[in-house]
Amino acid sequence: MASVTLRDCFLCVSAFINFIFVFVTGADFVRFVSFRAIYHNLSGGAPLCRESVSWSVALRDGAVLRAVAVDVFLLVLFSVQHSLLAWGPVKRACQNLLGVLTRTMYCFTTALALQVLMRCWQPVTSAPCLWSVQNTSWDIYFPLICFILHFLCWAIICSILLIFDYPELLGIKQVYYECLGLGDPLSLKSPRAQRLFAHLRHPVCVELLAVLWVLPTFPVDRLVLAVYLSVYLMAAHSLDTQDCTYLNRQLQTKLKVFCAPLEDNDQSNNNLNKQD
Repeated sequence: MASVTLRDCFLCVSAFINFIFVFVTGADFVRFVSFRAIYHNLSGGAPLCRESVSWSVALRDGAVLRAVAVDVFLLVLFSVQHSLLAWGPVKRACQNLLGVLTRTMYCFTTALALQVLMRCWQPVTSAPCLWSVQNTSWDIYFPLICFILHFLCWAIICSILLIFDYPELLGIKQVYYECLGLGDPLSLKSPRAQRLFAHLRHPVCVELLAVLWVLPTFPVDRLVLAVYLSVYLMAAHSLDTQDCTYLNRQLQTKLKVFCAPLEDNDQSNNNLNKQD
């Protein structure tokens, strides 16, 4: 009994440390992707690019090429980590080695790769911007519009993560179920839900694309980040007609639950559970 208790404590502490690290990294990523670029425009900080330099000169500048090379390397490093650990053979090997902590380890290493990317990212300030809103009438309003759009996108992303069972995505639910002897929480879901989770790699694709591309100032390093992550998101998108039909059915059923009278909610919830 003592060894089981110590093991359970170790699992819970590991899951808690992972949760804190992933949460902090997520906040840093929001700052890195969204509000740093927008706040720069609003505060009149140091320029993100040099408009006086022509593209022909910038593309021959060694500093520009080195910065782009470093940024691309960091993105490749992140995508290799993110995809390699999700690959079937590697995932099974990790499962055999780490057991219930497999998902925790995946989220921790993903957050670690993101931290390396953000800390080592090289801004390209010696090249022109692809665009920069500097018109007097739009210099304040367009960054404000971008701020509101980004805020709404991140709010939607957080909502979607909660709907898709945030504790399970972080590996917390797996540890909780293991300590209670309930098994793998994913195995308790319906086959259609398991199929959806296997195909739906990134449930926040549209919102992330909006966050990546809609900015008042768009320097070269931002182009590298936006193009690479957009291609990566699209490549990982594998939903098919059956998945979309299942999602639509679930959405319609939940809308009926929300719109039903209060006394009918319990019966509607039971029907939803049976269908799922």
